[in-house]
Amino acid sequence: MLFQVFGELFRGILSRARHNSPSRDHEKYTTSYSKLSHAAESHSSTPEKSPLKVDARVISDAIIGLSDGLTVPFALTAGLSALGETKVVIYGGLAELIAGAISMGLGGYLASKSEEASYQAVMKQTEELVLSDRVSASTSISTIFAPYDLPRSTLDDLTVHLSQSSKLPDFLMHFQHTLEEPSGSRAMMCAFKIASGYFIGGFIPLIPYFLVAEHQVVAALCLSSVITIIALFLFGYGKTCFVSGWRGPMNVRKAVAAGFHMVLVGGVAAGSAMEIVKAFQYLSASESYY
Repeated sequence: MLFQVFGELFRGILSRARHNSPSRDHEKYTTSYSKLSHAAESHSSTPEKSPLKVDARVISDAIIGLSDGLTVPFALTAGLSALGETKVVIYGGLAELIAGAISMGLGGYLASKSEEASYQAVMKQTEELVLSDRVSASTSISTIFAPYDLPRSTLDDLTVHLSQSSKLPDFLMHFQHTLEEPSGSRAMMCAFKIASGYFIGGFIPLIPYFLVAEHQVVAALCLSSVITIIALFLFGYGKTCFVSGWRGPMNVRKAVAAGFHMVLVGGVAAGSAMEIVKAFQYLSASESYY
């Protein structure tokens, strides 16, 4: 899409340059732009064979949900394990999972709605600027292309051509404000992915408590800890590889370090929760003793 826009843009500049009988230096630049325009047309007509890529927003939503789901509910279940009954851990853990998933989903929904409202507000301001102040809009165009060290005549042609284009607001939104228009279903999908990730991640530490007897809390806690440590490490490893790549010794080292970092964070959270619950138990026992 971007190649098509710039292809049409360069064709307009070339036709204007030929009409004005450019100098020899300018002919050199127009020849280069003609080649670029031809390459853009070839690029737009030839389908690309690129590997399947996961949307970055899908990954970010999953990371938000899973990271909280693997740490907060595990810390809660570990803390409730100090009470000595699996039934208490299961009921408390499920209640926290449901409430936490709803809360996280609502947070993602409201954040996406705010992002959509922000985009619409900036778009409205940009459209008003284009209609009321063409000079400022032209200045913005020149500022965008200034770092690319284009010839002055070419920069002027680009500015004039874009200033008269109906796509100028979209151009400014993309290149000046660096904002992409959010899809209409973004808010609902964001809420669903974050809430699902939180529930799935938080349910993993609860699984052992369903498999043991009511008073075998210690065994369930040990098994839950092992499962959660493995899940935390794999999550930290996977999310880093999604960003930096799956191959290469440097990427592997970064992923392993991220995996151990997630294990450390989850361990500190769980240990803190257990110690806090034990402290409350100790205080309650002391008060009943006196």
